[in-house]
Amino acid sequence: MIQKQREFEYTFEDFDFLRKLSNQHSGILVPDDKFDMFYSRLSRRVRTLGLANFKQYCQYLNDNNELEFTDFINAVTTNLTSFFRENHHFGFLHGKVIPDLLKKNQHSKTIKVWSAGCSTGEEPYSIAMTLKELVPADWQIKILATDLDTEVLATAASGVYSGDRIDDLPDKQIKKCFQKGKETQVKKVRVKNELRQLVSFKQLNLMGDWPMKGPFDFIFCRNVLIYFDKETKETLAKRYAKLLASKSYLFIGHSESLHQLSTDFDLIGNTIYQKV
Repeated sequence: MIQKQREFEYTFEDFDFLRKLSNQHSGILVPDDKFDMFYSRLSRRVRTLGLANFKQYCQYLNDNNELEFTDFINAVTTNLTSFFRENHHFGFLHGKVIPDLLKKNQHSKTIKVWSAGCSTGEEPYSIAMTLKELVPADWQIKILATDLDTEVLATAASGVYSGDRIDDLPDKQIKKCFQKGKETQVKKVRVKNELRQLVSFKQLNLMGDWPMKGPFDFIFCRNVLIYFDKETKETLAKRYAKLLASKSYLFIGHSESLHQLSTDFDLIGNTIYQKV
């Protein structure tokens, strides 16, 4: 492999050690083409720790696993999201799922949702906006939002975003759901408190124990399964099914599928699955 001019020496052996460590913890498969990404994401850690090269960083991780591991995972986790991303899912929520839940759950007057792999929070807040628009004020909305990365969870919990993140939203929705910043925060917006209080953000490793209890009325797990092998995808799908109410829905990403997996779901729409 031809080495680029880099600030720190970095070999394929270093990369292999780091990706195996990531996989052991998260189950995420890291292909060879992520070699440069790992360098760019982790060189800041090497610099911050005052190390000479990636070999020293691998050794540091090995010797100081508990101290460094969270920063390591936060650095290599990919977080790409936006408000109302894959908008057809929210159209289906608005037109089908929520109206049905208003009939199905009329006695409990509660809707319970999980956003798995929530990143910086745009997804669960988009869910909250959609629910808030249709669900009566005397109902309870509970949205659990989880991610492996503690840094993105901190951003999500704050509900603060750069103003350009909402450029594509309708003006009416912006006025209803966001506060615009003032003075030093003038180029930022914050999700209004009435929406923030509907969402609970928690760190969760999907490969570990799941302490939450169902049943959930629907689950969003989008652009997460793509990182796992077939066996892990199947295991996760079965675990999701156990936490979903009968005939409830699982939403996955546009490049994902449960095709050829043994699951308890039927495909009923574009990356929309219903529990059998």
